Amino acid sequence: MTKPSYTPPAAILEKYANLIVEFGLQNRKGDAPKPGAVVHFMVPEAARPLYFYLERAILKHGFHPLGEYQPSSDETYNFESNFYEHASSEQRTFDPQLAKKGVVDQADCVIRIFADTLPHGLKKIPAEKILERRRAQKKSIDYKWKKIEDDKLYWTLALYGTEAMAKEANMSLKAYWQQIINACYLDTKNPTKEWFKINDTVQGVAKRLTDMKIQCLHWLGEDVDMTVGLGSNRVWLAGGGNNIPSFEVFTSPNWREVDGWIRFNQPLYVFGSMIEGIELWFEKGVVVKSKASKNHKLLRQIIETTGGNHLGEVSLTDKRLSRITKFMADTLYDENTGGEFGNTHMALGASFHECYKGPAPKNAAAWDKLGYNESVVHHDIVSTTDRTVTATLEDGTSKVIYKKGQFTI
Repeated sequence: MTKPSYTPPAAILEKYANLIVEFGLQNRKGDAPKPGAVVHFMVPEAARPLYFYLERAILKHGFHPLGEYQPSSDETYNFESNFYEHASSEQRTFDPQLAKKGVVDQADCVIRIFADTLPHGLKKIPAEKILERRRAQKKSIDYKWKKIEDDKLYWTLALYGTEAMAKEANMSLKAYWQQIINACYLDTKNPTKEWFKINDTVQGVAKRLTDMKIQCLHWLGEDVDMTVGLGSNRVWLAGGGNNIPSFEVFTSPNWREVDGWIRFNQPLYVFGSMIEGIELWFEKGVVVKSKASKNHKLLRQIIETTGGNHLGEVSLTDKRLSRITKFMADTLYDENTGGEFGNTHMALGASFHECYKGPAPKNAAAWDKLGYNESVVHHDIVSTTDRTVTATLEDGTSKVIYKKGQFTI
């Protein structure tokens, strides 16, 4: 691969690797893997320097590394599209469940590093082919998530900056990395210590929201007028190390109790394409109308996927916490951006079962009865404009919980 114009100093990469292992592998309950745990870590070729320091950090903490070094795409060798261009429908729908199950059974922890070198590599592939494969892989994905929900598998995601992503965000690679360094507190003496402080703060906000027993939320602003019912026994979540960085506080609504309109001012990257100018209208939890200034057909394909026309997540980020100040062309960062008004993001598709307080329902029908959406898609769409969010509580009173990009509770 072409040598990048910038590679972070070794000291930064070592701090990053330690943060991913020391904080990223904590769950939201504060539990962490014990020495002897098996860590399955997946790193693209473009993030080769981080692979080196991650393996070192995993070993240093007494864990067993199970590394997966993945090829990175370029214009000559497009691994993103190669499979879809040559696979038959039978091959696209084959899922090696026994092999995947074996890795999930063996692993105690999973680390995944994103380092996109060809952001539009799937652009020419029909969305239906990708969705067909997603549907075929659902059993394997559900098996992994069951282990996560049972608190038996720790996991985290992190980003490694590339020339291609920097270009998408209209930045130099060095400037792009500076956003990563700032966002992850890699410019401090002990990033892990800083993140435990942030974790305490966002966990506190999530607990206060949960304790308020919110029945319904009303988003109001120039580009939104929308009500979202939460349903019974909803829990707000935040923190933990699942995403690095993560400043958001989120929950899964009752998908049937969503009404109104919202326009998103940030693009959505899906299957190698960018959807812009997204507007959605909901009635009784269903998207009844949509618009997009670019790639509306692709947006419709997402919406027309089973469960893709319902909300699976609503989220808020307090601008006082996030150090992300620029568009990064990556959902992991853009859904956590700060800026002048923080951000709202909402996801079309699957809900999070972790957002339920109580004994887990026994089957998909029971989850659906509680308003938890089931789907093979989960696409976070972000808006960074000014909005006020008002909660209706169990006793019928109302309280503003978010205004001018800040929580007010």
